[in-house]
Amino acid sequence: MSFTGKYELQSQENFEPFMKAIGLPEEQIQKGKDLKSISEIVQDGKKFKVTVTTGTKVLKNEFTIGEESEMELLNGEKVKAVVQMEGNNKLVTQLKGMKSVTELNGDTITHTMTLGDLTFKRVSKRI
Repeated sequence: MSFTGKYELQSQENFEPFMKAIGLPEEQIQKGKDLKSISEIVQDGKKFKVTVTTGTKVLKNEFTIGEESEMELLNGEKVKAVVQMEGNNKLVTQLKGMKSVTELNGDTITHTMTLGDLTFKRVSKRI
């Protein structure tokens, strides 16, 4: 199953408490909470390029399944992480104490980030 495509954010849960927990300033949280983000994923075998555009902010990450790569977090911090593939539709990684799971089902991508007992969930649909 290929992740390649463009996806528009449909809904999100726990945006504000999660962004506070990772240290995003209140002003950025308020600006970002109502913006519809567009995620563009290009998959070439085990290589991925992910670009998330939210308003004027663009977050780009490139990684290869099973290899360590530098990833930029939502707060702009850069960390090293290894992304693993579970089955043929789930990307899983640990980023600085957070677990990130991206699951593709048909034309819907569900991205869940967990930090302690706080879970931030985003659902995006292919456009």
